[in-house]
Amino acid sequence: MENKKPLILISNDDGYHAKGLSSLIGMVSGFGRLLVCAPEAARSGFSRAFSATAPLRLKLRRQWEGVEVWSCNGTPVDCVKLALSELCAGERPDLVIGGINHGDNGSVNCHYSGTMGVTMEGCMKYIPSVAFSLCDHSDDADFEPLAPLVKMITKRLLAEGLPRGVCLNVNFPLAKRFAGVKVCRMARGTWGNEVVRCHHPRGYDYFWMVGQYTNDEPEADDTDNWALTHGYVAITPTTIDVTDYEMLRQMQSWDFA
Repeated sequence: MENKKPLILISNDDGYHAKGLSSLIGMVSGFGRLLVCAPEAARSGFSRAFSATAPLRLKLRRQWEGVEVWSCNGTPVDCVKLALSELCAGERPDLVIGGINHGDNGSVNCHYSGTMGVTMEGCMKYIPSVAFSLCDHSDDADFEPLAPLVKMITKRLLAEGLPRGVCLNVNFPLAKRFAGVKVCRMARGTWGNEVVRCHHPRGYDYFWMVGQYTNDEPEADDTDNWALTHGYVAITPTTIDVTDYEMLRQMQSWDFA
């Protein structure tokens, strides 16, 4: 019987051309066959959106031994869905990886993130899934310091998997050397000043979505924000199930008559 190497499905929200994606390919290519399907252009902030009203296209961009790189005109989630349906030839990936993202996806950012959309989509298909992000939005960010931990996590997930409905959100601080690794919870935070109104010379208003993030619990030392601020890599186990079980128990005593 043929002993195939593991199949790793990779996508992102920065586009197939992003340095973070290319760096990730270099880091994990030794662990198996890589199938990359990523947006043809940046799709940051698309979260778990998929295209319900627009036709989608796939294009093979690059191919070499053990690696195929495809682009899609849709969202990050579209990329995963199309890869599973059209590119895997009926084979189930052993691992889904989102990233490496240019910019962090800690705290509530994970709800907006297309990188986490990739990872959550894989998780909802019961495939072990992980997202990697670096706190650097630069197009030419240095991803080399991430390599040892990215390789270690990839190797471990291929060997051990994850519980159903659980994926990993891994965020790296901007540093040449890390203070360590913290397995931590998501920080409570909020975005404010999110809209900038501008006036066009032709007489109409237009708007830019921007925003300023605030950590609403800066003293809590068990959060991803605290870890990143203090130079640690933050790993947050993340679940698909959003049920609040404590509230569920309380509501079971409510009288709805």
